[in-house]
Amino acid sequence: MADHAQGDGAQAENSPGEELKFESAGPSPEQIEAGRKLFASPCEFFYAAQALEHLPAPRGNEIALAGRSNVGKSSLINAITGRKALARVSHQPGRTRQLNFFECQAGPVVLVDMPGYGYAEAPKEIKRDWQGLMLDYLRGRPNLRRVFLLLDARVEVKVSDLTVMELLDQSAVPFQIVLTKADSVKPGPLKRKQEEVLALVATHPAGLNQIITTSSAGGIGIEELRAAIAEFVE
Repeated sequence: MADHAQGDGAQAENSPGEELKFESAGPSPEQIEAGRKLFASPCEFFYAAQALEHLPAPRGNEIALAGRSNVGKSSLINAITGRKALARVSHQPGRTRQLNFFECQAGPVVLVDMPGYGYAEAPKEIKRDWQGLMLDYLRGRPNLRRVFLLLDARVEVKVSDLTVMELLDQSAVPFQIVLTKADSVKPGPLKRKQEEVLALVATHPAGLNQIITTSSAGGIGIEELRAAIAEFVE
């Protein structure tokens, strides 16, 4: 569900993150409570796989998180689950080269941390392995319900992001954009970013026409993202 920043005028001159406000219909109180209950339950890492043949047997509904290296995926997983170190936050982009599985027992819902892509300094063979693993997983996972595709609100959409969107279209996997690090963007530019992303998603058949704007550090959009994931509780 898209958050909308207020105003392009004087408020846009504030320092990044200062008085950041959003207009959004947002999830209902019941949906927020469902998200709270889901992530108040135990949520633990239980498996890692580097190849399709090593994937765990399907159980529950899987929700995957994908994004460029250093987009803040691990920090977002920790914020969603209310854990400080459930997902390992690395200062070395491109470190994650496997699919990491985290089960929330109240669902059961399984969060899947996909390998970060687009790291310029990664060797070509590693990039090829990452893309191959992502494609195999997206096309072959029967209980995958949605991919949340993370985009950094501070930077332009990259060619690698567009490539992943096309990959999701080809795999017929519904995806929803999550903007990260929104507390570092002034309201005016953030609103333009939201509008740009919504227009881009409209060109992709697998894309949902709602985005979620977040900040792991500031807690922006975390309740909304939890509520969106809780829709898949069985």
